[in-house]
Amino acid sequence: MKTSSSLNKKLKAVKLFLTDVDGVLTDGTVYMGGGVETKRFHIRDGLGLKFLQRHGIKVGWVSRRPSSATQQRADDLKIDFLVQHNGGKIEGVEAILRQTGMNWADVCYVGDDVVDVGVLDKVGLAVAVGDGVAEAKAAADYVTRAHGGNGAIREITEMILKAQKKWKLVVSEYAN
Repeated sequence: MKTSSSLNKKLKAVKLFLTDVDGVLTDGTVYMGGGVETKRFHIRDGLGLKFLQRHGIKVGWVSRRPSSATQQRADDLKIDFLVQHNGGKIEGVEAILRQTGMNWADVCYVGDDVVDVGVLDKVGLAVAVGDGVAEAKAAADYVTRAHGGNGAIREITEMILKAQKKWKLVVSEYAN
């Protein structure tokens, strides 16, 4: 895939990868019954996040909807930062930025809905998933071909690693 020079520059600058959860890491479906909530996460999205972490990029999730299923998946993947609260997402990202000493320009954020637009407007690289709402797509530097919960995260993580000349190393780690 060929990227524009301005997009490539933004991909190269990513030091912190943040994403919404429902509708981005999942397809937006929540199953509830018997007091239990479950969600479906795409396995290659999770592996893409691990690749970022192994190659020096911190990963975090920012959700306005606290969920034990999200906590369980974040623990499973050893996500660096998990913010789950009913407050604003900008506030959640700012808390992570304070912890890391990074700034908005260092961040790639992936969202899908109007609740993500404020963050998308502030970050260095704004990404919306392919089935996101029009407002999220309009705020994005890049819109994934894949839909939320169906490989969108893996798509953008590979783009970041390729732009930063780390993808061949990722592949070579599994060649033997």
